[in-house]
This record gives sequence, structure tokens and C-alpha cells, in this order.
Amino acid sequence: MGRRGISLVVVLLGLAGLGYFASQNIVVRNLINLIGYERTLDSYSQTDTTVTDVTARVDATGREAGLISAFYGLDDGLPYIFGLASCKGAGGKDGMPVIFTHEVDIRTLEPGDFRITTASGKLGEVVCLTLAPADDPGELRTALVIGQYGSLADQPATVEITGNVLSLDGTVNFKGASVAATPLESGPSLVWAERVPQAQWALGRAATRLPWGGGDGCPVGTAQVVRVAWDGGVRKTDGTEADLSTGQLYEVTVKASDGATRSVTPAALANLGDGDNNHELCLDVADPAMSVRMPAGNLIDPRDDVNDETVIAVTVTD
Repeated sequence: MGRRGISLVVVLLGLAGLGYFASQNIVVRNLINLIGYERTLDSYSQTDTTVTDVTARVDATGREAGLISAFYGLDDGLPYIFGLASCKGAGGKDGMPVIFTHEVDIRTLEPGDFRITTASGKLGEVVCLTLAPADDPGELRTALVIGQYGSLADQPATVEITGNVLSLDGTVNFKGASVAATPLESGPSLVWAERVPQAQWALGRAATRLPWGGGDGCPVGTAQVVRVAWDGGVRKTDGTEADLSTGQLYEVTVKASDGATRSVTPAALANLGDGDNNHELCLDVADPAMSVRMPAGNLIDPRDDVNDETVIAVTVTD
């Protein structure tokens, strides 16, 4: 074999080796997936550009449009790789998930709609926000707000919506809503639970290849799905992602037709593999869920703060 033939073999073997490495290494696979990732849930405008005549703060069911929580989760701690997937320049900034009572229309949501005030009265700077990675159907209520708006010594105290921000169905306006910020040292808590409409169950769905956006669905045969949202992203205490063992820690109170209540354990845990703050509890009983409890000491936030005992009532939205 000539020198040119030998060189060609070496190149082909090298490419094959790289291909195998890429197929086995999750970091490389994620970077490959990033190349084709389309940003559709980011917002950068520093002014309120939404023009609307919608002023209602209460929806047709009587539920008020507001903010559920604002979790000061990271101080100068957002990973730099996050800027590749969402919110350019996010690496090294503060991160705060802000959760709305209703799903939000991203076209009306902008950094300029937020006023974050620290304990000393200073105004923080929000440079970007995104609804990713909580972007599955039914999840568009968590905005990750990114910028420089506090520190351990002078933490955010209040978060207020000062611009026109509309719900996904366009019926209510969040302008004027506010909430006290959760301190940096606090562990994660359950802040939302709802019975998922059957049209959104997606039973048997696999998670996407990206480590965010597009979690898996409950198993085929599930009788009821309950979506819970934490005020920030959560992992197991050993740092690994939630799994079936995490699901078995949830306690769901259900109510039978005769009014009797009992506690059940989810048969499975879904909406995994997407890095967001939502879990789907897959129940094998049809008796409607009334509340969800997670005992203390089982999950941690991005700062490794451990959860206290947390209980949340289940909201009926369909």
C-alpha cells in the first residue's frame, strides 16, 4: 500500500474513532445537539414593548393572575454552557426562576417587565430571561430571570411585574403582580400542583436528546397524571437526576367518591431528562388527587440546599 493509501486509512480510522467517542460521551453529544438548537423562548428587551387592551387580573374561573414564587437560586453561579443553549452571556450571572399562576405568552414577556428590589432598596439588572427548559405543554409558567440583581449580603427582596405580560390564552394581564423573593440559603419547595388534562399526558413519550426541554411521559396505562413544580430545579441529594426512587418519596392524597381520603405513592415518575423544575406523578388510581407532599431531606437545589418538608394543594385547571 502506498503512502497516500496509508494516510487515507489513518484518516478514516481517526474519523471512526471520533464518531465512536461522540456517540459514547454525553458532553460531546450535547454539544452536537446544541448546534441545531433553535432559541425561541429567550427575551432580551429592556423595555415593555407589549401593546394590549387586556387589563383583567382574574380569569373566567375566578383565579387571579399573579406570581407564585421567585427563587433566588444562584448568585453569580449560572454555568457558562447555559449561554450556549439559552440567554446569551448568561454564564456567571445570577439565576432566579419566577413562577406565574398561569402559563405565559413569551411574546409579551421581557426583562424590562421585571423590577427586582434588594433588601437595601437597590434595583437589580435583568439582562435576559427564558422559559426554557420548562417548555413542555402545560409548563410555560416558569421564567428563568438572569442578570445581576443581588448578592448574599444584599439579596433580592421583592419581584414585581411592571409591564404588560399576558397569559398564554391572552385573557389576563400580570401587570402589578408581585411576590417576596425566596432567600439564597433556602432549600427548594413545591409551589404548584395540578391535575394534567388528558390531552397533555403523552403516555410512553421518550425524552429528547438534549438535557433540557422535552421530558419523558408517564407509562402507558397510567390512570391519572399530576404535574408538580418546584420553585427551582431539583436533584437527588447525591447530585444525580431524579428517578423512580424519587417518585416513590412523593405522597399523594386522593379522594374517593364517598369522600374518604388516602395516601398513595406514584407508580412512576415522568418529565425527567429535561432539566426543568417540573415532575409528573404517574398514578395508577383514578380517584382525584387533592394534595402532594415531599418529606424533608430528599432533594437539593442547584446550590445543594436541601428541601424542608413541603406540601401543596392540587389545583384543577381543566
